[in-house]
Amino acid sequence: MSNQTSSQSEVNNTDNPYELFKLVYNPNNQTLIRMVEYPFTSPTSDLTLPISVLSKDVTINQSNNTWARLFLPRRIALAPNHKKLPLIVFFHGSGFIIGSASNTMFHDLCVEISDTNEAVVASVKYRLAPEHRLPAAFDDAMETLHWVTKSQDEWLIRYVDYSNCYLMGNSAGTTIAYQAGLNVAEEVDDLEPLKIRGLILRQPFFGGTKRSESELRLINNKVMPLCVTDMMWDLALPIGANRDHEYCNLWVGNDPKKLYKIKDLGIWVLVSGNGGDILVDYAKDLVQLMIENGVNVVSDFQEGGHHEVEYDDPLEAKRLIGLVKSLIFNIDA
Repeated sequence: MSNQTSSQSEVNNTDNPYELFKLVYNPNNQTLIRMVEYPFTSPTSDLTLPISVLSKDVTINQSNNTWARLFLPRRIALAPNHKKLPLIVFFHGSGFIIGSASNTMFHDLCVEISDTNEAVVASVKYRLAPEHRLPAAFDDAMETLHWVTKSQDEWLIRYVDYSNCYLMGNSAGTTIAYQAGLNVAEEVDDLEPLKIRGLILRQPFFGGTKRSESELRLINNKVMPLCVTDMMWDLALPIGANRDHEYCNLWVGNDPKKLYKIKDLGIWVLVSGNGGDILVDYAKDLVQLMIENGVNVVSDFQEGGHHEVEYDDPLEAKRLIGLVKSLIFNIDA
């Protein structure tokens, strides 16, 4: 069962989460004015530049303005007899409501993932809420996987081992990767020759109307206070839904039945969290859910840290990426 410990449906908090994130919400037309432009990095595929990883943007669905940023180790592109590489499909975090694959923090992390793991990384620019509430981002994830199977992009055709694919996310991106994994288990035949080997779930973003111990303990956490996670779910979930909706609450819906299929497909799952993250109890719940359904799960919990610590702590980022590498190359050995 869940480790949620309080029947209290709301916890008072005087902070205005919209002000904290410099957002203005217009409920009349379901739009969000994002007043902060986060640093971004342009892609470059120039082989003459002394960089470790090349990158370029490719269109997924022009009508929805969804696209992916591909990352390819430069040394592989320069090798006359290159090998086929794993494909890691990455979904960024930021609560379903802000962020882009072009943001520097996500770009830099994907560079390190591609370089360290010697993998092609596809970082997905999915639709954001509240303009596009869930399941829009989940649909975009599956459309991306179908696009991969049909794309004639040179990097994918020349360098990717389609039988060696992984879905990875952090925070809300983890929720997208998790849902994509469940959907893959239902549509596995439709995705051939793509084979998902593992789910890499970093600091999962879930919730419920009952508060977990970590939510109560870290209610006023400076990095991710409770009022912010509540705001994000209010903007992301279908209109009228509360946090006990199946997109948010792990213990609602038919996910356990799909987890049996993940087990049968041999897909392994990494769940990684930090003790200083307000959402850490949901990560532990996810591990428990995997164990109860027989999924091959690896848990990675650090005592310290905070939500998205890997973006401001290079050592934590290096540790996480090293763990991913060890799993990709050793778990099936």
